[in-house]
Amino acid sequence: MPAPKWTANDVPDQTGKVAIVTGANSGLGFETTRGLARKNATVIMACRDLKKGQAALEKIKKELPNANVELMQLDLADLDSIRHFTEDFKQRYSRLDLLVNNAGIMAIPYRQTKQGFEMQFGTNHLGHFALTGLLLPVMLETPGQPRVVTTSSGLHMIGDLNFADLNWSKGYTPQKAYGRSKLSNLLFTYELQRRLDAQGDKILSVASHPGYAATNLQTAGAIMEGKKFRERMSLLMNSIFAQSAEMGALPTLYASTAPDVKSGQYFGPSGLLEMRGYPKAVDSNKKSNDPELAAKLWAVSEELTGVNFSKSLVGQR
Repeated sequence: MPAPKWTANDVPDQTGKVAIVTGANSGLGFETTRGLARKNATVIMACRDLKKGQAALEKIKKELPNANVELMQLDLADLDSIRHFTEDFKQRYSRLDLLVNNAGIMAIPYRQTKQGFEMQFGTNHLGHFALTGLLLPVMLETPGQPRVVTTSSGLHMIGDLNFADLNWSKGYTPQKAYGRSKLSNLLFTYELQRRLDAQGDKILSVASHPGYAATNLQTAGAIMEGKKFRERMSLLMNSIFAQSAEMGALPTLYASTAPDVKSGQYFGPSGLLEMRGYPKAVDSNKKSNDPELAAKLWAVSEELTGVNFSKSLVGQR
């Protein structure tokens, strides 16, 4: 279990390890990248917007001149971009110790990915599902015990899965769509661990959530809709109730690096209602632990993305 006040200073030395952090240009992804780089990891900042990514990289280098950080473009709302990213990564690196599936969008107006998936489900779940599957062969060949850490949310509890309408052609609501994507993140995390364990593979699949952390997620939907009042209210709520992105990233950093992390665990803040505080192991709801639901989502995700994990798992131990 984490120490009562485990912080980024407690991250073990990461010398020689290679990590990918999606959405690394801001918020939780930026703080996760900084925490790993401070402890000598090589961190690939996988960002959709290269201009914002470059600014974040320069900020880290200014604080940590010896940081080994690299920027690569990745748009999780585009399966073609995901394939291009993974091929580019494989040409540059022969190992991957840590994949942090962090990037996400929250409660936005209805939009679709390039391949026509509802944007939150398509980005938060399907994009990371495809990315993980395509990078898994590299992780299986990496010495030690690589980890896949996927960011969920306490709002997974409002999520459900309507397999007849995963793209929300009817009855779309931004919050419920976000809840569906975050439930899917947990179903994916646990099912990936079950499949890795069944093959006898060494990789850990774990999840985390930040509690209520002040990031740009809360204002994205309001900005897209041009709702200035709602944007100001979100910023006000962040300033009063939210913890910092640095604190919000601690469960992810713990899941990514702590030596006592076990397969299939889920980490979040230790405070009231898991809204804020230092990291600890937490529980997710009954639905997220349903193996039949997870297996069905897995099969649908493979079909939608065209990424078949079994080809990566077989013969790679």
